[in-house]
Amino acid sequence: MKNTGIKLSLFLIYFVFAALLNSVGILVERSQEIYGVAKPDAAFLELFKDMSIAIMAFLVGSFLPRLGFKKAMLISLGVVFFACLGMYFGNTFWSVKLLFLATGLSFAVVKVAVFALIGYISNSKKDHSSLMNLIETVFMLGIIFMYVVFPLFFDDENNRDAWLRGYLLMAALIAVAFVIIANSKFDIVSEPSKGIANDFRAMFQLFRLPLTWIFVVFAFLYVMTEQGIMTWLPTFNKDTLQLSPALSSQMAVLLMISIALGRFITGIIAKKVKWIYISAVCVILAIVLVLLVLPLAENVKAVAVNTISDLPAVSYLFPLIGLFLAPLYPLVNSTILTSVDKSKHSSLAGILTFFSAIGGTFGSLIIGNLFDSLGGDKVFYLSLIPFGVMFISFFIINKLTTTSVAEA
Repeated sequence: MKNTGIKLSLFLIYFVFAALLNSVGILVERSQEIYGVAKPDAAFLELFKDMSIAIMAFLVGSFLPRLGFKKAMLISLGVVFFACLGMYFGNTFWSVKLLFLATGLSFAVVKVAVFALIGYISNSKKDHSSLMNLIETVFMLGIIFMYVVFPLFFDDENNRDAWLRGYLLMAALIAVAFVIIANSKFDIVSEPSKGIANDFRAMFQLFRLPLTWIFVVFAFLYVMTEQGIMTWLPTFNKDTLQLSPALSSQMAVLLMISIALGRFITGIIAKKVKWIYISAVCVILAIVLVLLVLPLAENVKAVAVNTISDLPAVSYLFPLIGLFLAPLYPLVNSTILTSVDKSKHSSLAGILTFFSAIGGTFGSLIIGNLFDSLGGDKVFYLSLIPFGVMFISFFIINKLTTTSVAEA
């Protein structure tokens, strides 16, 4: 099969980085539990991760093809390998910050490379959308892996540092991914660079397009909403629903499973149903879920959990919002990327990654700083605001991409 090695490489590296990046929810809870960090301070972990992604993505987006996609991916894996070892041996809140700084810088390079490569190895818009959803599904599987496996290392009663062994496992997985990618053949020929200054100039010229700005608004709001929920769901489960630390993280995996399932299903139905119909219906259903389920989080009392029936209903109903969040990001990204020339995909992916990262930071900071003042049973109602704006943005994007395709 053509480009099998490249596709396998994309799946592997996205799996690894998904696990590392989205351990932030676990690390927010662990930092409070192990290092005695306050919620607002723990919220700044998202800043270390996302601002490093934002800065690096903006710098690398325009000239990544000059460096080479394969070389960039291998360098990124090497950096996070040593960051995982640093986390294990460092065992301080600063070690956590440095881990996310290194992971963020490396993931920015990886995400831009992956999004650009999808354009080069796809033959049609349907192929692009299908591969985008499949890669994003693998990304969610990486997150699920983290949320399922890491709590298995928790042993706060006997060894409060036992959870750090998970980073030795991650270092081993990174080493495997490095070897496989190093031995994969990349037959990608991109347009030759015209110099760094010209590359940056071409990237900034994309901001002249109305489509770029609406893309920026969508990416910012989507990631702000998703990361706000994803990062603080373990804390919501522990503080508001009165679940144990380990169970709080394990139950949060339902959100990741929902998103993975939603993206897998989307990859199938997107070939028959237009993206805007799927996206609009999903946002409406997400709003309905928030309004119906969150009231169940009020005044929950701690109980012994022996079976699933002992769990508060909201603990397994609210994560189902992932089913409706899932299709939005890959569908909109694919729609916009395929409306421009392949040579612009790297630059546009850099812009997307930059504003997505800033959105993730804002989402975590907003939820983290309002969690105590509003209460865990109220704070997630804030997601209704970005949902409404995203709903409107779909119709604008649809009009702009339809126009650009017609003109092309």
